[in-house]
Amino acid sequence: MATILYQAANPIHSLTTFAPFILIFVVFYMFMIRPGQKRQKTWQTMLANLKSGDQVVTTGGIRGRIISVKDDVVVISVRPDNIKMEVAKSAIASVTTAEDEVKA
Repeated sequence: MATILYQAANPIHSLTTFAPFILIFVVFYMFMIRPGQKRQKTWQTMLANLKSGDQVVTTGGIRGRIISVKDDVVVISVRPDNIKMEVAKSAIASVTTAEDEVKA
């Protein structure tokens, strides 16, 4: 009985008990949480840097050129008839600037 009490009070034993859980959390953080946070940060930076003339693709697949940028709304012109559409900034999936088109 004295042995059981000694093992429960031993800090090394309690550390080895929780080590697998700590390791699982660290691996989960490195492979799941951290990349998602990086992706979210780059997307927020992209939305903050929107300007007129940028080619954008919305989450719905609509491609257009930005005409104006407001607080939370972007007005885009869609070809072939140059239809103007108001789109929420959060609906912008990707941006291709005019400089990128010249390089391609």
